[in-house]
Order: sequence, then C-alpha cells, then structure tokens
Amino acid sequence: MSVEHDVNHWGTNPSDPVDAELAAIESSLDKLLTSDPAYWRTGQKKDRLARLEKIHAKQAALKLRVLASAGDIAEEIGAKDASGWLRTELLVDKAVARSQIKLAAGVAKYDLVAEGLAEGVVSQDKARVITKALDAIEADPAASTEDLVLAEKLLVDYATRLTANEVRIVGKRILAEIDPARFEAAEAQALQREEERAQRRTFFSSRANGDGTVDIHARVSRAVGMRLRTMLDSLAQPRKWSAEDKGRKAPYDRLLGQAFARVVETYDVDLLPRHGGHATTVFITMSLDQLRADLGTAALGYDGDQITAAEARRLACNADLVPAVLGTNSEVLDLGRTARLAHPIQHRALRLRDQGCQAEDCDAPAAWTEAHHLKPWSEGGKTDMANMVLLCPSDHRRIHDANSTYERLPDGQIRFTRRT
Repeated sequence: MSVEHDVNHWGTNPSDPVDAELAAIESSLDKLLTSDPAYWRTGQKKDRLARLEKIHAKQAALKLRVLASAGDIAEEIGAKDASGWLRTELLVDKAVARSQIKLAAGVAKYDLVAEGLAEGVVSQDKARVITKALDAIEADPAASTEDLVLAEKLLVDYATRLTANEVRIVGKRILAEIDPARFEAAEAQALQREEERAQRRTFFSSRANGDGTVDIHARVSRAVGMRLRTMLDSLAQPRKWSAEDKGRKAPYDRLLGQAFARVVETYDVDLLPRHGGHATTVFITMSLDQLRADLGTAALGYDGDQITAAEARRLACNADLVPAVLGTNSEVLDLGRTARLAHPIQHRALRLRDQGCQAEDCDAPAAWTEAHHLKPWSEGGKTDMANMVLLCPSDHRRIHDANSTYERLPDGQIRFTRRT
C-alpha cells in the first residue's frame, strides 16, 4: 500500500496507517498491563497464554519483515547489515542482533515459514530451527529443489505439533523421511564422517597450576560428552538438592568438578590395560615416619609430585595403589601390599549395615559414600567389614585431615572435632 501522496515537506507522514496501527497496539497493551492475572480464572489464563503465544509469533513475523528490508539502515550507517544499529541504538547484544538479521533473511527465503509466523502457528524459535534445517538441505548436493519444497512443507506442519527442539531433531532426518531409499545411506555416511572427524579432533591436555590444582582441557565426540555429562549430573544433582535442603548453596560447576574427581577415583582399575602382567597402579613413596605423621608428605608416582600424607592415606582407601614405604636408609620396608577398593559385595554389605554416611552430622545416602579403613594400611589395616565404615567424600577427606580429630560413638557414628 502506498502512502507517498500523504508525505509532507518535512518528510513525515502524520496519517501513516502503520504508525496508527502500532499506536493502537501499544495502547491496547498498556490497558492489558493494568489487569492483574492473579484474578483471572484458570481457564482464562490458559486461553490468554495461548493467544499471547500467537500474538508473539505475529509480532516476530512483522519485526523480521522489517529487518529483512533494513538494507537502507545499513547503508546509512555504512555497515554490512543493520545489526550494528540494533546494538548501538536499541542496545541489543551483538550476537543476538546478528542472529535476528540472519533469521530475517532466512524467513524471507521460505514463504511457508513466513506464512506460519504471520498466522501465529510457527514461533520464532521454531522458525529459526526450520530455516537452519532448510539451509542445510539447500547446500546438500544430493537434494533437489523439489526435496527442499517438500521439506519446508513437512517441517512447518511438524512445527504445529512439536516443540522447537523436537522440530530440530526431525529436521536432521527430514530428507530420509522424504525419500528413505535415496537419503538413508547418505545420512549414514554423513554420520560416519562426522564421527570420524570427532575422533580426529579428540584430545586431552592437562596443566598443573602450582597451587594444588590441575586445569584439564579436552574435546571428545558428542556421544562421549553426553555420557560424561549424564554421569556427572547423576552424582552432582543429589548433592545440590541435599545442600539446598540444609539451606546452603554450592556452585554447580564445583559440584560437577567434584563428581568428575569421584568418577576418576572410583574407576575400576581391573578394567585398565595391563603392563607387564599387572594392572596400572599408582605408587606412593614416603618414609614410615611421614606415613604416620599428620603433616607428612608423599611422592606421587615416579615424577616426585608431592601430596600430603593425609591424602595418601585417603587414596589408599579408594585407589589401586602400591605403597612403597622406605626406612631410614631408603630401603624398601613395604612394597606390594596393595590397598584396594572394597569388593562390591563388601560395599553392598556396608550399605546394608551403615545405611549412609556415618558422620554424625551428615545425611548423605549410601549411594554417595566411600568405604573408609578405620585402621589405615599404614598400620596394617585390612579391607574387611570390621575395619571399614561408609563416609561421603567430604567427610572422608575430613577424617584424613590433620586439622580434625574424631571419635566413634557407641552407635557406630563418627563425631568430628577441630584440633585446637
């Protein structure tokens, strides 16, 4: 619709119908915002939320149409596109602004997606997912123009029944749905190439920070990454809930890091490759006096990295290690009495007996606990039921902490006190 004849000599149009409609929308929203949803009935809330979702999609459709034709704004500011103007004038983050410009261009290419937005049946999030999938199809040399048209029709239809994430998953396999015989083999080959690339790009590196910590940087395949994250979440989430129940907050990234440490510490060493007929082990080298001292140190492995004697005693409860205990003349007094994890049967029995962490002030369930040797291997302690008790990782560290002391109560629980 042209309104050029109504433009005055100032370059403005006092009777611009678009401005009038936008003013009406703004006025209506202002009135609606004076209403308190707390007084709406449940049915009204459901109906109005559904209508607002459609209105939001239509508003996005209009905005994207304007952005798609905003080349003159870019020319005026001397930029590649209008994202710079969005950032400086509307204070939109740079990445968000560019994403909106890209989506506007994508929607402008696909009529059915644009129509779905305008009708309010395709949300902006779904439109982004669909256009990305269609762009990938357009770049696929095996796909034809007809495949692209049919894929757009199917994805828009799916968008009326699925969430954006579900549409994204469908979009990855939409060609196989269009023509299974032609595209399933190609999809399998593409997936194989992706997995091969992931294997080539896989790496692991670590760097000691000099403060008792090590930074780890790694890249693994999507499948491995998802499995690892699932494992860590399963360990971290219960601890998060337990802390929240006690009114404490723990950063989730710290809980994930502690969960990662627990996975490493409790890994079944019998599954590791064997070298010279023996499972891979960690050697702890220290003097007998250091071993028994609260503040002694030990050499970890063959490179001489230092850990505390308390940490060495804690590792003895949870790792497959060989203590090489030296006498005053550095002769080996004890080599080969391997301190191992409690046998799974023993751990199940401990769970039945102790029910959870035995620290007096802890309610961690048995699934989170580790088996602790009451009489440590440095004093000839054995891995048997009489010499073991369940402790959560936090209390297991505390029982080996030189700054703490403990006593075992008649009911079997452990009471900690700080040394003075």
